[in-house]
Amino acid sequence: GIPGITPTEEKDGNLPDIVNNGSLHEFLVGLHERYGPVVSFWFGRRLVVSLGTVDVLKQHINPNKTLDPFETMLKSLLKYQSDNGSGNENHLRKKLYENSVTKSLRSNFALLLKLSEELLDKWLSYPETQHVPLSQHMLGFAMKSVTQIVMGSTFEDDQEVIRFQKNHGNRYMFSYFQVWSEIGKGFLDGSLDKSATRKKQYEDALMQLESVLKKIIKERKGRNFSQHIFIDSLVQGNLNDQQVLEDSMIFSLAGCIITAKLCTWAIYFLTTSEEVQRKLHEEVDQVFGKGPITPEKIEHLRYCRQVLCETVRTAKLTPVSARLQDIEGKINQFIIPKETLVLYALGVVLQDPNTWPSPHKFDPDRFDDESAMKTFSLLCFGNWLPFFLTRFAYMVTTVLLSVLVKRLHLLSVEGQVIETKYELVTSSREEAWITVTKRH
Repeated sequence: GIPGITPTEEKDGNLPDIVNNGSLHEFLVGLHERYGPVVSFWFGRRLVVSLGTVDVLKQHINPNKTLDPFETMLKSLLKYQSDNGSGNENHLRKKLYENSVTKSLRSNFALLLKLSEELLDKWLSYPETQHVPLSQHMLGFAMKSVTQIVMGSTFEDDQEVIRFQKNHGNRYMFSYFQVWSEIGKGFLDGSLDKSATRKKQYEDALMQLESVLKKIIKERKGRNFSQHIFIDSLVQGNLNDQQVLEDSMIFSLAGCIITAKLCTWAIYFLTTSEEVQRKLHEEVDQVFGKGPITPEKIEHLRYCRQVLCETVRTAKLTPVSARLQDIEGKINQFIIPKETLVLYALGVVLQDPNTWPSPHKFDPDRFDDESAMKTFSLLCFGNWLPFFLTRFAYMVTTVLLSVLVKRLHLLSVEGQVIETKYELVTSSREEAWITVTKRH
């Protein structure tokens, strides 16, 4: 009895409708507008239910369940086994992730500062009229940050990254983007299974990345290094080699792309609002003054956190998450059968005018309201893997913004129109360009 649409094709279900709409997110926007907060459609021959308001999501999120829909979806797309362990096993794994992220960020804080300052120096060297390719620079910054924090000093400098790529036939970067591209698009629209060439390229790329991680895991086992990295905590935890490999793969893939896009959107939105940028600069100046940027002082950047929350909301950074219904459930008057795939249409929920007044306006002040922050936390931090991924991305982005805003005005390029591409993580369809000027 759940409202929705019947399959367009017997084998593909509503995949043609998703493709015609441009993305799964855009398809869900139309479906929820037409049928309401709880809707159904067909992914191939499988029934899918999508939830599109805060109220129905609250009904579905089980506070005792620690498995994360974003992780479950990524593991499924990578053909990894989802770990449906006991509550105690999941609790221990949650603690392991918490320690991994905390220790690796603390151990590598100086590295984050150094990489941020290198980018600042690069931008300071440009003429004030020069257009800066924001997405490209943020992807490079995120790649260097995440690979070193997750995998260690193999990626210490640009030459090492280049050498590393060349030693693997210049395939590492290609492999990385090949895997993420197919996760973001090929699986979601069903096109990957229809192209043997693309499927083989994807599988080769995944194998290439796995071989790199296996080598690093082997090197770090039973040894102590001065630089503590994410993989070290997993190796030292009670996990087998396959679990370490899968968790490292998911964290490095998702961590890099989420960090890159959070940095990109945060800086882009700052260029569109002189007032927000002014308030952020005042806070950075007040908290750090002429002193160094430290992890302790970072915690006092309240307005910066509001800017990042509003960036995630306005950009709809991760527009869709998914969970398998493990037991029969009920939302409003609707029964959701066991084994149904349930989508959390976060992109729809984060733009719902009933929850967010003026939803298309970039307004960090909305998070002055404690209830708004609680609602946002439920949606974007209600599951532990995105919580740690987002916490990781927030720290990296906060360090970068603190360094940049202290010394630079970030400016938009006149006449530029940014079109959005919605996949697992939202990005701009074309390069986003900005200009920078020095603060005096």
